[in-house]
Amino acid sequence: MYHFPNHLIRAGLLALLIGAATPPTALADNDGDPAPAAAATPLSGRYLLMDTNGRAVSNEDFRGRWQLLSFGYTFCPDICPTTLAQMAVVLNALGQDAERLQALFVTVDPERDTASVLRAYVAFFDPRIGGLTGSPALVGKAAESFRVRFEKVRQAGAAPDEYSVDHTTGMYLLGPDGRYLRKFTYGTPPTEIAAQIRDYLKSPAR
Repeated sequence: MYHFPNHLIRAGLLALLIGAATPPTALADNDGDPAPAAAATPLSGRYLLMDTNGRAVSNEDFRGRWQLLSFGYTFCPDICPTTLAQMAVVLNALGQDAERLQALFVTVDPERDTASVLRAYVAFFDPRIGGLTGSPALVGKAAESFRVRFEKVRQAGAAPDEYSVDHTTGMYLLGPDGRYLRKFTYGTPPTEIAAQIRDYLKSPAR
């Protein structure tokens, strides 16, 4: 049985009420669409991972549906629960249009985030959010395709399984063909994200 710590519940509830600024534990990056210098090599948005039932899943397995992804881990004290709570708000704000969007949470800590832990974690926020994991190599490759950086941070003398993971924040939108469209920076109001996604849903050719 997965027991949800109080900080996770508090962060989730807080995200439903207000936007949050990026905490200092997040890895710094542009947190937006690629800069002009990087436009020649856009994000691929490709991944090959496993869902919490052990089934192989790739970015091409949701043909006809948009995908909204975020990267993080279940032991995350604030960023991840806030992001997932906001993702749930996005789904609710979309109403019936949410059926055309698959929300996904990719763990960057596959060693500790077992399938059962990950399944319970995402379901706590919204049962429509899917959890994805894989070997450290596959997770690293998926993160690289989104330009997501992550690294373990362990205090001196800590046990091998006692560490935090600094990681890039934000949500990534893929189109119905599985290709990367854009990134929503961490702290963007979920209602604004929902409105922009609805615009994409109305104009599939964008």
